[in-house]
Amino acid sequence: MTPLDHAWWLASRSAGIVAYVLLSASVVLGLAMALRLAPPRLRGDLRLLHERLALLALGSVATHALLLLGDSFLDTGLTGILVPFATPYRPVWTGFGILAAYSTAGLSLTYYARRHLGARRWRALHQLIPIAWGMAAVHVLGSGTDARSLWLLAPIALTMAAIATLLGFRVAGEARAPVPVTLPAAPAPPPPRPERLWSTDRR
Repeated sequence: MTPLDHAWWLASRSAGIVAYVLLSASVVLGLAMALRLAPPRLRGDLRLLHERLALLALGSVATHALLLLGDSFLDTGLTGILVPFATPYRPVWTGFGILAAYSTAGLSLTYYARRHLGARRWRALHQLIPIAWGMAAVHVLGSGTDARSLWLLAPIALTMAAIATLLGFRVAGEARAPVPVTLPAAPAPPPPRPERLWSTDRR
């Protein structure tokens, strides 16, 4: 049996790893911008790079899933790539990947609806992307035959360490943020006494 016998699987697996690397880079860049680690003059360029990395990651995820349709050995069908935990091949690990794909797509694309969502709600949703990334990492580690290979474990460990460190700084920074204190309103001054228009003095 040669690698060509599993060409669809190998192509899909390659696209999946590319998707994970792109998603990890996008998350790292997003956290770095949230922590304001870059000079202000670079923030516009980094925001554009962050957006493009996220879109490329979504495209790679779609490619990863669609290529599986050509694998006659797995024979996943549309149900296997669209419904979490429905595929017969490692259903738990594959299910995490499908959930990660849906979560990443939904949360990332809210960027284009932020005006309708409102800045506060959009930021709250966007902060959930590391959870989607975590499910993607679990999928990569559990669903592939090469999940124990050093060439794959090394970048996964590196991205996990980077994202965990940045998340730690982000959480610590939010915990140290001062809580605004609302002072009670000053009591309203008493109304002025009306002037006497006439005198009762009858001297």
